[in-house]
Amino acid sequence: MGGTRWRWIAVLAALVACALPAAAQLNGWQPDLTVQQQYAPHRSSSYDRTGGNHDFLTVAPGATATVLDAEGPGEISHLWFTLSDSEPYFLKRVVLRLYWDGETAPSVEAPIGDFFGLGLGEYTAWHSAVLSVGNERALNCFFPMPFAHHARITITNQGQQPIRSLYYNIDYRTYAHPLPPGTLYFHAEYRQAQPNHAVQATTNLDGADNYVWMTATGHGQFVGVTMSVLENQDGWWGEGDDMFFIDGAPQPSIQGTGSEDYFLGAWDFGDQPFSYATYGAPVAGQGHELQGSRWSLYRFHLDQPIPFTKSFKATIEHGTANNRADNFSSVAYWYQALPHAPLPPLPPVEDRLPRVVPAAP
Repeated sequence: MGGTRWRWIAVLAALVACALPAAAQLNGWQPDLTVQQQYAPHRSSSYDRTGGNHDFLTVAPGATATVLDAEGPGEISHLWFTLSDSEPYFLKRVVLRLYWDGETAPSVEAPIGDFFGLGLGEYTAWHSAVLSVGNERALNCFFPMPFAHHARITITNQGQQPIRSLYYNIDYRTYAHPLPPGTLYFHAEYRQAQPNHAVQATTNLDGADNYVWMTATGHGQFVGVTMSVLENQDGWWGEGDDMFFIDGAPQPSIQGTGSEDYFLGAWDFGDQPFSYATYGAPVAGQGHELQGSRWSLYRFHLDQPIPFTKSFKATIEHGTANNRADNFSSVAYWYQALPHAPLPPLPPVEDRLPRVVPAAP
């Protein structure tokens, strides 16, 4: 009798799992490998349609290539790109955009290098749980990206020379049932200050002059940021506190103790590059505390995303009370409900290229 009872419980559990395949996928960070998956797997790639080995696209200056155009409901699980381009800093000139459910304004817009944590415009190998760059210029993203109706991804060449070869593999799946109610959508926003505006102050209580990583309206949750720094003056750049403003709060809802502390390092990172699952400094120093020193950093709040119900602003000081004028560039990552507020326009290409901006004498 007891065995029959447990067999019926197992059958019921299997029926529930089959009835809710989308929820089963989206409620976990990754699919449960011990449960039979119910989605249909797909890949959009640059493979040679003639059957040969010409497995890449060439993208002319000013041209846009659509690398994914998919109907939902579904979820992107992985992006992989590698590019060949002879133009200096082409990682700052090529723009990645993602659009959800037929919206005309992108939910993701960033130079492709910055999106993958390469804000200095040059390749550096690093790894984390959600973004990584392989040793041979392989760009990988594992952020889950659900979409209810439609997903579109484009690559735009804003350089003066062609992208000689654009290889891509985009893995996604489609579901037979709608996404769970309340599913949030992936967003990413590029920002830069070249340079930050230094102010003469000893205290900063409201973050008015902070560098802004991102702003959002609506409800969702912040999940992290990648940031690069190019020092315009000697000295340590990192005495700036992170400050988060939730739902219009006039004072920081969350405040940290210093730049390297927010990125989960310590003591100026010790001039030692490192990268772990949720935090790191893949570029650390290269001329520590001297003009021209370069830094690339990241922090992902996978253990505790920061939720908001009306609005959100993520910021960090540039030096103590914003007293330094270094160059910052960043991409912030978050999930929110649609529709979303338009992202700020990208700066012109020439303004995005890394360059030291010495302080006026």
